[in-house]
Amino acid sequence: MGQNNTITTTDFNFPGQKSVYRGKVREVYNINDALLVMVATDRLSAFDVVLPKGIPYKGQILNQIATKFMRLTEDIVPNWLLDTPDASVAVGHVCVPFKVEMVIRGYLSGHAAREYAEGKRVLCGVEMAEGLKENDKFPSPIITPTTKADNGEHDMDISREAILTNGIVSEEDYIVLEKYTRALFQRGTEIAASRGLILVDTKYEFGKTKDGKIVLIDEIHTPDSSRYFYADGYQQRQNNGEAQKQLSKEFVRQWLIANGFQGKEGQQIPEMTDEYVESVSERYIELYENILGEKFAKADITNIHERIEKNILDYLKK
Repeated sequence: MGQNNTITTTDFNFPGQKSVYRGKVREVYNINDALLVMVATDRLSAFDVVLPKGIPYKGQILNQIATKFMRLTEDIVPNWLLDTPDASVAVGHVCVPFKVEMVIRGYLSGHAAREYAEGKRVLCGVEMAEGLKENDKFPSPIITPTTKADNGEHDMDISREAILTNGIVSEEDYIVLEKYTRALFQRGTEIAASRGLILVDTKYEFGKTKDGKIVLIDEIHTPDSSRYFYADGYQQRQNNGEAQKQLSKEFVRQWLIANGFQGKEGQQIPEMTDEYVESVSERYIELYENILGEKFAKADITNIHERIEKNILDYLKK
């Protein structure tokens, strides 16, 4: 597979287009300050760095998982989503995002486990119990927010106290964000369990609509924003001190680490061969099928740019 059938950057010009915001993976077009058109590209980011090659179908996979979970949770939390005119596109209401990401963790994994291993027992102002080992379940889920970094800065851990003291979010709003975060995590945990998975940790982003309503925005319960374990054999692996089988982007991070790259200065991104790119695409398809419990239907990617542009234009004409 060549790189011409992936979409790693867009340069569309739609009627009424006010601005384009380019995130690590998504590109968001503002139409008349009323609609946001979010294109999920095939870019792959790890350690806050965008890797040099796109992953076929990755944007479609993330977009379809995120939009499916928005539909599955809209009874408990309102969200920004209006429609999905293309497999890789979501359209929704213009919102002003809160400057924090709500990270919630049910297990001692990833960043939390790395901090814990260094002897830290407080993360974002939240105490972590003594005597845990990596991937153990927390007595109850903990919320460990991060700042929402602008322009490729690293997101930083922040406590609830610091968020309120610095007026990043008002207390009234923050209470709602916490409530929504716990309710979404609970629902996500139940859905994951029904698929033989454990939702380990995840992050949510929220915004405010023009009429002041707090809504869920961005992605939800995707392998880029969440970590999943296979439930089968979880306890056995914990008892034996073995690594957990996971469904997340962690396999990409591990490949980079094994090849001497962690996003630090002077480090070179390892070469991504066509075989490697293909294997990542296959892993993402496996993630999709396991997380949603349904077969992945590949969209036609022969002319992916034209397809996406045409579908968005047709939608906007309506």
